[in-house]
Amino acid sequence: MTKPVVSIVKYSDPDHSLREALRLCDGLRFFNKSDKILIKPNLVSWDFEVPFSPFGVVTTSALIFALVQILVEEGFSRISIGEGPVKVPKTIGARLFKTLGYEKLERRYGVELVDFNEDKFETRDFGDFKLSIARKALEADKIINVPVLKTHTQCKVSLGIKNLKGCINQKSKIICHGKENILDHTFPRLADQLPLALTIIDGVFMLEKGPLQSGKAYRKNLLIASRDVYACDLVGSALLGYDVGEVPHLKFFAESHHRSTELKDIRVEGENIEDHRTHLPYTWEWAEDNTGPMDFKKHGIKGLAVRRYDSTLCTGCSFHFSPMVFMLLSAFKGKTNPSVEVITGKIQEAAEGFDRTVLFGNCAISLNKNNPKISKAVPVKGCPPDLVNFEKIMKDEGINCDYSEYVRYREHVFNRYKEKDEFETGLYLM
Repeated sequence: MTKPVVSIVKYSDPDHSLREALRLCDGLRFFNKSDKILIKPNLVSWDFEVPFSPFGVVTTSALIFALVQILVEEGFSRISIGEGPVKVPKTIGARLFKTLGYEKLERRYGVELVDFNEDKFETRDFGDFKLSIARKALEADKIINVPVLKTHTQCKVSLGIKNLKGCINQKSKIICHGKENILDHTFPRLADQLPLALTIIDGVFMLEKGPLQSGKAYRKNLLIASRDVYACDLVGSALLGYDVGEVPHLKFFAESHHRSTELKDIRVEGENIEDHRTHLPYTWEWAEDNTGPMDFKKHGIKGLAVRRYDSTLCTGCSFHFSPMVFMLLSAFKGKTNPSVEVITGKIQEAAEGFDRTVLFGNCAISLNKNNPKISKAVPVKGCPPDLVNFEKIMKDEGINCDYSEYVRYREHVFNRYKEKDEFETGLYLM
């Protein structure tokens, strides 16, 4: 059996490095000039009011611009770029495309920009569940998948297969994070429904404790490419320090497709994996009694229990989880407050012994609405909840969460990156 080929190339500039990555894996081999090509980057989210550090969070715009230019030079003219970013609460696709400069690609090359959330979906039956997939993705002749090299607090790594989750609608994303369905056994099945032709992992930066801006980014300067999405993910996972057997959704995919989990069964062209392998943590350390991150103890936080997030926490609530925790940390640090427990997701049930039980999000509210262990429920409605509203609700309960403290923290993180030359915002804001 012929081994799948994966190329690893050092990144120096977007055009030259990408061309080399494509050459080594023969990435455009089966493309036809008449193909409708959909480029699927990772544009999971963005903040427009709070400083946002895109490094390792979203695909670098410079890489997308280089990819489009290469395709045009090769004679491809039917090109679109599509993504379904997190809705908080409204979709942000058009605004995000404009911020990243993608509208220049629209004007210059006639590239169609598609926010999947505003387009049509088709429902596909997977047997034990159904998912609605973006019609634009299903109608493409070829999809070029451009994820980022990052770890993920729920899935350990977020690479090519995980990036496909952006092709389904909001309801389907909730199904993937359901208590009945295992997250790692849902979204990998999308790979069989979509016309995936090429995966290019953007490793200009890599991110620990991703997938969002609360993680920590590093300059990595690698591109990983393959016509085989699983092989590409296997190599990307190894570069992040994880074997496929340690990554549940990749292990599930390998078993269901009778694929090898061994690197020896892949032909790697270009750079050597071992020369670039590192180990990035995918999640925060949590207290053994599940009362919160270890930072609580370091800051002397008492009387507050934030239960560890699980796979049923959807992307929207995940987006607000870290700021919510940070706001609570600032409220409890060195201060006396009512004892508070925070519940999130679809399976966490409140415990006894707390003055207040904060039910963060509609799912937590629904599950615990008749829980007799709750002394006083503090529901924070929303899918996901609004952080300004959360601040108001908590202050009404005598807990002085301050959203501006979180903004100042984000400014600190943004400025920390800004002080380092290797973190170039020009790679994103084209």
